[in-house]
Amino acid sequence: MKRLAAIAAALACGAAAAPALAAPATHGASRFVGIHKIRHIVVIMQENRSFDSYFGTYPGADGYPRRHGKIAVCVPDPATRVCQRPYHSTANRNFGGPHDHVDAVKDIAGGAMTGFIRQAEAGRTMFCRRHINSPKCSLSPTAPDVMGYHDAREIPNYWAYAKHFVLQDHMFQPDTSWSLPAHLFMVSGWSARCAHENVPKSCGNAIQDPGPRRLPGPRPAGGGDPGSR
Repeated sequence: MKRLAAIAAALACGAAAAPALAAPATHGASRFVGIHKIRHIVVIMQENRSFDSYFGTYPGADGYPRRHGKIAVCVPDPATRVCQRPYHSTANRNFGGPHDHVDAVKDIAGGAMTGFIRQAEAGRTMFCRRHINSPKCSLSPTAPDVMGYHDAREIPNYWAYAKHFVLQDHMFQPDTSWSLPAHLFMVSGWSARCAHENVPKSCGNAIQDPGPRRLPGPRPAGGGDPGSR
């Protein structure tokens, strides 16, 4: 939904902004040359976090804009009518806000990036009280914490990766939606709904609700095992 952090070695390529880390060379790896020196690739998927949430204050990164040493941006809060600036958070758990496709579009607000607090406060309906883990809902709509960020004090491991490898601050996820579509993009580069199981040509883009799409009528010939999943 938002810009994701990608920390990588020289080889870095993955869907859903998934970085690749090259393991340190071992004593016996000297016989390899070029790209073959990379013996292991570790994929780290940063989920439900913006780049700025973790690396907005990282030295040299394209994070929060600053003026006179202070963060120079803010997001309006409709409830308090105050434009809230990003603040350092030491909380071990962050509630965040709703993060489905509709909310992503409203968060981004045509590039103004001004909708995060508004959407977090709006995610409070009867549906959400019954389905609190839905991506449409907020866990803390009356006191949203979406403007909080962390740094090396809370996440020293991530900042160590950025220091010792490469921090890619202009990598974005391909799907403005929640966890399941993002995971599908990570492994296949696509999130889709299919009219017929195991028939790729019956599938269409589904950035919000991937899964089976049952249509009436006979199954196309040559569609694979009807009983397989």
